[in-house]
Amino acid sequence: QVHLVESGGGLVQAGGSLRLSCAASGSIFSINHMGWYRQAPGRQRELVAQISSSNNTNYGDFVKGRFTISRDNAKNTVYLQMDSLKPEDTAVYYCNQEITTREDSVTYLNYDYWGQGTQVTVSS
Repeated sequence: QVHLVESGGGLVQAGGSLRLSCAASGSIFSINHMGWYRQAPGRQRELVAQISSSNNTNYGDFVKGRFTISRDNAKNTVYLQMDSLKPEDTAVYYCNQEITTREDSVTYLNYDYWGQGTQVTVSS
């Protein structure tokens, strides 16, 4: 059983910063890509940022250098540093991790896990 726990969301004024964290726990063999998605009311979920196991990063076009994704493999944790926040960044932010678990000596399972979501609200 694997669980993702997110933290760091909240209310901030435009131009401010927030740092999101997402820690995975459980019977983890390895973690491949980690990422953050967001969903605003009435809109589809969209990719914010993703980081591979080799630390290659990919960002949504709207980020434009304002956000930085990083990971700490020893802690099974992914971070999202968000600076220069705008009201349009208001959304629920979801953590995503592709995790391989070892079921027995020969069986490995790979699955995409999601966090429960954390609200980020940016006031103007």
